[in-house]
Amino acid sequence: MIRELKSDLQSFKTLTFGPGLNVILADKSPDATDLQSRNGAGKTSLVELVHFLFGADAKPRNIFRSEALSGWTFSASVDIGERTCSLSRTGKRSNRVQIDGDIGGWPVAGQHELLNSSHQFTNDQWKDALGALWFGLPSDTATDRFRPTFRSLFSFVARRQESGGFQQPMQHSTMQQRWDRQATVCYLIGLDSTLPGRFQELHNQEKLAKDLRKAATSGELGRFFGRAAELRTQLTLADARAGRLRKQLDEFQVVSEYRELEREASEITGQINELNVENIVDQDLIRELRGSLATEDAPANQDLTKLYDEVGIVLPDLPRRGIEEVERFHRTVVENRRSHLGSEITSAEQRIVARDRRKDGLDQRRAQIMSLLRSGGALEHYTGLREELGRAEAESEMLKARLETAERFESTRTELNMERARLVKALQDDIHERDDIVRDAILSFEELSRSLYERAGSLTIADTPGGPQFEVHISGERSKGITNMQIFCFDLMLTRIGTQRGRWPGFLIHDSHLFDGVDERQVAKALQLGAKRADEDGFQYIVTMNSDSVPTEGFTGGFELQDHVVPTRLTDATETGGLFGFRF
Repeated sequence: MIRELKSDLQSFKTLTFGPGLNVILADKSPDATDLQSRNGAGKTSLVELVHFLFGADAKPRNIFRSEALSGWTFSASVDIGERTCSLSRTGKRSNRVQIDGDIGGWPVAGQHELLNSSHQFTNDQWKDALGALWFGLPSDTATDRFRPTFRSLFSFVARRQESGGFQQPMQHSTMQQRWDRQATVCYLIGLDSTLPGRFQELHNQEKLAKDLRKAATSGELGRFFGRAAELRTQLTLADARAGRLRKQLDEFQVVSEYRELEREASEITGQINELNVENIVDQDLIRELRGSLATEDAPANQDLTKLYDEVGIVLPDLPRRGIEEVERFHRTVVENRRSHLGSEITSAEQRIVARDRRKDGLDQRRAQIMSLLRSGGALEHYTGLREELGRAEAESEMLKARLETAERFESTRTELNMERARLVKALQDDIHERDDIVRDAILSFEELSRSLYERAGSLTIADTPGGPQFEVHISGERSKGITNMQIFCFDLMLTRIGTQRGRWPGFLIHDSHLFDGVDERQVAKALQLGAKRADEDGFQYIVTMNSDSVPTEGFTGGFELQDHVVPTRLTDATETGGLFGFRF
């Protein structure tokens, strides 16, 4: 419980609190217009002060590091465990928190100062100490980076409007990541708070794999990646080609006179072609000679005699003897002609036979040369073949590496899917095994919402592929007022469970923004319900409100809100009426 907030700034409005409900009112001056904000009275600054005193990082734009406030010390008297301690912090030395009181048994020890019996903590040490003492967090800050932190847990104790703390029940900041929302609520309710971190680790791995796959299929990297099935086919073909080249090299013989042999083989081919042409010429000659030989014959003498007889000329014996001599002459000429043609045919056939024999010899020599050339080659050809084999083997190795990468990508996707299924199963088991905790949270929210509305709201805790999901629902129009009452019931539920489990600082603070847009009667019911729960569950409930927003009806059973109003009041009527006593 917070007992007192004060400062060595003389104009600061010291605030004293008691157990149960404490209402801090900010009065609106009669002549203030609707455009004038009463934030200058200090209601929101009060929440910022509480965060500043309890470990908030004081960045350069923090109001307590402003020129107007950095030189002043702000203090609080607060119950931590069974003891009441005083703590102080200043904007000039924002990394230091001074603790006065008995800190024996604290899990984190600050630097002791003998002169004034106080203890100096760094802000990190202070957060570790409060995390362990109020929420049971391990004091070792080097543990799992996805574990709930004190600051995240404390932000549900005192929501901040500027951080977006009043937008939805499970979120205390618009910058809060999903895993942090899940882990923090799980921890406060009592579920396994390590599971959201494991879901987040899996999400990070999936995102990395997705980014790599995207890069692998586009841009410059696209040619280095591909589908495993396609790469497997390409690798098989590349290996086969490299194998063929390797076999050729193993059987390859370097022929020193390779070029001379190539030229000789070419010359032999030319000679054989010439012989073939000459054979064709002689074959044509033989056909012509044989044709001539077939038509070569002596003229028939009987034809001449018959001619003379037909014209009535009787040849005497002398002409007849002359014709016979001519016949003998022609027969001699034909025989000589036939003998000459036969001789020419024989000569041509002999030339063809000689050429064929020469062709056979040349063809044998060419076959020897070609066999030698086929079994080997020139040195430069051997070198080129080795280079080609090197390129083929390099391509094969590259494809093998790409295939391994593709298989790893595809197997990684399968493994990640399997891991997500295992995590969902672990989450289901956790919700089942902690059924009493889940049941207590559901019934607590239902009871609180029933106190505000005729139809009770509901809290749903579900297992999803993205981790634990918490949803609250209260029947009514989708309005800011309904959302704010969902937050009210959710916070009271967390406070009740946390207090029962010993994981709560003993107080809950609600800024006046929580009641914006809420019906006056619902505000009255909420304040009375908060007072009742604070008394029965043993925690302190601090509320800031504008005086003109205080409900005048809706309270029941003789409840008097005035009995819970903090004596110190804030106002915008004067320059000194705000929390700090001046405007800046």
